[in-house]
Amino acid sequence: MRRSSKFAHERAKTMTHMSVGADVFNIEIEGPDNAPVVLLSNSLGTNLHMWDSQIAALAQNFRVVRYDSRGAGASVVSPGPYSIAQLGQDALSVLDLLGVERAHFIGLSQGGMVGQWLLTNAPHRLERVVLANTAAQMPGADGWNTRIRKVRADGMESITAAVIARWFTPEFQARYPERVQAIADMLSASSVEGYVANCSAIRDMDQRETIRSATRPTLVIIGDQDPATPPELGRALAASITGAKVKTLRAAHLSNIEAAKAFTNAVMAFLTAPEEAAVKPKKKVVKKVVAKKAPAKK
Repeated sequence: MRRSSKFAHERAKTMTHMSVGADVFNIEIEGPDNAPVVLLSNSLGTNLHMWDSQIAALAQNFRVVRYDSRGAGASVVSPGPYSIAQLGQDALSVLDLLGVERAHFIGLSQGGMVGQWLLTNAPHRLERVVLANTAAQMPGADGWNTRIRKVRADGMESITAAVIARWFTPEFQARYPERVQAIADMLSASSVEGYVANCSAIRDMDQRETIRSATRPTLVIIGDQDPATPPELGRALAASITGAKVKTLRAAHLSNIEAAKAFTNAVMAFLTAPEEAAVKPKKKVVKKVVAKKAPAKK
């Protein structure tokens, strides 16, 4: 794709609040007006700024649309519990409001669960899909219920330290404390009601069977030290999607931050790669069966 030389020096950004019925969503749009659209969906407990490290590269080639999911950031916090289907419909509503028929999609963790729902319920709206640090089903409903009760009783700060320990490796935390603190502040500032409503969506989700029908080109990104969505869950997800590619990064859960350069490079290579030639099915060889003549009667 030809890149605008003007845009290479200055990225235009549009920030807007858009209404879906009575619900308002916070959306940021960057990149050339006529470029292919890529939609970004954030993880649980974060907002659209979790993608800051990817925007400069993406916006060179794409019209980048990122939004705060329902219950997160500056978007609507409607009464819960939510469902992955509801969050998937929100993603479609954002595309509809912008007049976008088809888009690439990148989602991490909860955002990747939304991407799975789109793959099986609205594949005609998708081009290529990146599912990062995610799973088709999260075991341990009791753990989610315990977390919901803890947050309701004691607030977001009561879980921040434990969550951050799962999101980043100790090495990254020690080397980049300011980056980690920025994400910790993002988590602590999350709406309690929005957070627990989204926890319910993840707790109740099971896409292990439906995801087998996915056919769009998909890249699954795995963090090799991810305790939140362990590598085996990512590998199982990839194995369920025909033709899915897999990229494993040295990172914990928020791999797009901890391994930002490698993550961005993998995504850009996947989204900009030439279309793979369709594999023509082999013609079935039908062997002719020649009937043997019965021996003459003596």
